[in-house]
Amino acid sequence: WFSEINTQSQKFTPLEPQTFTMEPEAGPRHLAFHPQNPWIYVVNELSSSVSLLKKDPDTGANKITQTISTLPAGFGQDNTCADIHISADGKFLYASNRGHNSIAIYSADPATGELALLGHELTRGETPRNFSLSPEGKFLLVANQTTNTIVSFQRDPTTGLLTYVDQIEAPAPVCILFKPIS
Repeated sequence: WFSEINTQSQKFTPLEPQTFTMEPEAGPRHLAFHPQNPWIYVVNELSSSVSLLKKDPDTGANKITQTISTLPAGFGQDNTCADIHISADGKFLYASNRGHNSIAIYSADPATGELALLGHELTRGETPRNFSLSPEGKFLLVANQTTNTIVSFQRDPTTGLLTYVDQIEAPAPVCILFKPIS
């Protein structure tokens, strides 16, 4: 996507950067690449939404084909989104809400990539700044920055839904990384 190897010089050669235009005032924050298809999901911090981008077959440009809210219907308080991840099988997408203090859970249509909201799991703390799926995909851990907790959820690989497991105290956690399985 971003560079190629020049076999004569043995150096990376940058390619023309790919760009795309997001909706005004959406505030794109992070993105997730679908693991099997050329789809990009962008979490929009300011509009509390997720956008699906696909390549236009005529122009090759990435275009928004869907934007879906991360919030439940009727939620009227302040909220911003922080993070986004997709399961290794590409079936489920997760996005964090700071304000609603939840993880939005979506299913991804295998043919189109379109998202359908399955529900929300409260993070049992405030300001879920970051979260991460465990390498084998069995768990999702959330860093609640304001309440100083890391909360663990078991992830159902069939439904994508989350079940609370436990939590620990951690001073202002902002990032969760797993050590790769060797």
